[in-house]
Amino acid sequence: MSVEWTDDAIVLGARPYGETQALAEVFARGHGRAAAIVHGGASRRMKPVLQLGNVVRVTWKARTADQLGFFAPLELTDPHAARVLDDQAALAAMSCAADLVRAGTADRQPYAGLYDAFIVLLDALGTPDIWPALYTRFELGLLAELGYGLDLGECALTGANDDLAFVSPKTGRAATRSAGEPYADKLLRLPPFIANPAAPVESGDVADAFALAGWFLERRIFDRQGHGMPDSRRRLIEALGHRGRL
Repeated sequence: MSVEWTDDAIVLGARPYGETQALAEVFARGHGRAAAIVHGGASRRMKPVLQLGNVVRVTWKARTADQLGFFAPLELTDPHAARVLDDQAALAAMSCAADLVRAGTADRQPYAGLYDAFIVLLDALGTPDIWPALYTRFELGLLAELGYGLDLGECALTGANDDLAFVSPKTGRAATRSAGEPYADKLLRLPPFIANPAAPVESGDVADAFALAGWFLERRIFDRQGHGMPDSRRRLIEALGHRGRL
């Protein structure tokens, strides 16, 4: 008895598989991260379709659920890769987001909320003034989706929920500016736009948000796996820094 499912998915990558095929990995909304063979995936017609960041409609087929399987058909629905070919920072953002999804998610387990957040990020990559801050929200959302969310609703010391300015690197809980100031050298800065979506993004806020998310990504995901943060994240931060967008 064969197994089959159809879903919307984000291409995480593809590599040659034999002379004419490709082995593609996607992140599907209702089925999570999955890899399968694409017949003709090495052709000129299919290579642009299998670019990282593209959104596709796929049907996965196999004889049993634990087999590698095939994507047939695999159809392009949103060509995000082509839209950002000339923006190295946006390409790095797509690559890093894909690397984090690979590292954090379990194979063939659905993460619908994370998928939707990834789509929002991809849709925003054509707006350079918006997406860097949105990207950092994606990283924090990924942590939450994986069970490592930060507690930013109120101050851990006073219970107040206004003027939150710091986060404990040990507990992931927030602190107000007045409560946290005496310990500022031991705390992570909480950018206002992370605590309050209506707050403007000021110079340096995106850098602080990268530092905040990076601290917990490294310790709660990558250290446990025994390897460091993906190089794509370093390239992303460098690209944004060179363009003055941190």
